Amino acid sequence: METKEIYLESLITGTPQEGRELAIKLARKSIAAIQPDSETRKKLRSDYAEDTAKLIASSQVIATEFQTIAMANNFWK
Repeated sequence: METKEIYLESLITGTPQEGRELAIKLARKSIAAIQPDSETRKKLRSDYAEDTAKLIASSQVIATEFQTIAMANNFWK
């Protein structure tokens, strides 16, 4: 049976900066889950690296993840 890395023990972070870093990590892990072949991901990188619309879409995914983390952290109040 495959051993999976535990990378999300909690959405609670000490600071908004840590929350943003977690949001980026979650977005990257989602892409890896959708396309598990790292070589294919590397080949596809050039498709979006210079495409403004695709980069903005990626930013939106991170923003959604960050919003979830911020709510879990009571917006660090």
